[in-house]
Amino acid sequence: MRMKKCILFWGVAAFCLGLTPGLSAQELTDAQKAAAEAAKAVAQAPEAEQKEEKPKYWDESLKTNIKFGQTSLTNWAAGGDNTVTLQAFIDGNSNYKKDNVFWNNRLQLDYGFVYASSKPILQKSDDRIYFESKFGYKNANMKNFSFSANYDFRSQFTTGYDYLTPSVPTDRYPEGTGLNDLAHKDQVNLWKDARRMKSNFLAPAYTNLALGIDLKPWSWLSLNVAPLTGGVVIVRNAELRKNYGMQLKDEWKDVAEGVTVPDDGSQYRSARFEFGAQIKADIAVKVNDDFAYTSQLVLFSNYLDHPENLRVNWDNKFDWKLAKYFSLTLTTNMIYDDKVLIFSEKDGLTKQRVQFKESLLFGFTYTIARKR
Repeated sequence: MRMKKCILFWGVAAFCLGLTPGLSAQELTDAQKAAAEAAKAVAQAPEAEQKEEKPKYWDESLKTNIKFGQTSLTNWAAGGDNTVTLQAFIDGNSNYKKDNVFWNNRLQLDYGFVYASSKPILQKSDDRIYFESKFGYKNANMKNFSFSANYDFRSQFTTGYDYLTPSVPTDRYPEGTGLNDLAHKDQVNLWKDARRMKSNFLAPAYTNLALGIDLKPWSWLSLNVAPLTGGVVIVRNAELRKNYGMQLKDEWKDVAEGVTVPDDGSQYRSARFEFGAQIKADIAVKVNDDFAYTSQLVLFSNYLDHPENLRVNWDNKFDWKLAKYFSLTLTTNMIYDDKVLIFSEKDGLTKQRVQFKESLLFGFTYTIARKR
C-alpha cells in the first residue's frame, strides 16, 4: 500500500510540474501549492484494511458410484442365466485438522441386487454400512506418532438370505411336476419358503471404541494399535443369535433335565460385550490420476474369550478411471470370525468358515470435494 501511495504522489507532482513552462509566476506559485496539497492528501489518506482470510480446518469429499451389469441369452447352447445387476455406493469423508489435533470421519454405504432368470426372486448382492471416526492428538516432537481414540460401526440395511433350491411338495402339486412347470407366482413362493435368513439390520452389528496410538511410517500407510478396545456385538433377530455366537441368558445356562429348550433363539442374549486389542492398517496408494488402490486390515483379539482366535476383516478396492465420469472398480472383502457359524448346502454342515466376496463392475462415478 505504501508503494502505491509513493507512485501516486510522484505522479501528481510530475503532472503538475509538466504544466509549469507555460505559466506566469503567480500561476506557477498557485500550481505548486495545489500540487503540494494534493501530495499531502495522498500521503495522509488512510490505508485500506486488508481482510484476513479465515483459516479452514475441514476437508470434505463425497464420492458416488452407480454400477450396472446385464446378460441376455437367447438359444444359447452352453446354457446360463439372463441376469441384471445394479450396485451403488457412497463414500463420504469429513476431516478436521488444527495444529496438533485431528478428527477424521468416514461413512461408506453399499447396496446392490441381482436378478437371475433361474431364480424368480430379486437377490441382494451387496449391503454394507460402515462408519469410522478417529480423534487424535499428534506429538509435536514425534512427526509420525499420535494418540488416538477410534470408533467404528458395521452393519447392513436389509435382510439377507441364503437361497436353497426348493423341492416341489407332492401334497400341493401333482407328482412329477417340476419347478419350472409351475406358474411364476408358485415358483416365487417356493423359493421364499426354502430360503434361510442370514442377516438383517442390526443383526449383526459391530461397534468398537479403541484407545491407542497412530503410526504413519510412510505417506501411504497408517497403522493404529489399540491395546484397549471395547465393543458390543448386537443381534436383533432371535433366530440368528446362535449362529453369531451369542451367549445364553442366565436362566438357560443350567437347564434341568427334561426341560424343553426353545429352538427359536429366544434363550440367547441380544448383545455381547467384548474387550480386547485391535490393530488396524490402512493403505492408500495413488499410482497416477487414473489408478488407485486402497486397503484396510482389521485384527481383533478378545481378552475375555479365547484371545488366540483373531477376528479378521480385510477390504481391498482397486479403482481404474476410464473417463471423466466412468470407472472400473474391483473390490474384495474377507472376513473370519470364529463366533460366526455358516451353513453350507454342499456339505450340510454349520461351522466356522472364511467369508469372501469379490465384485468387478463398470459404473458412473462422481466426486464432490472441498479442501482446506
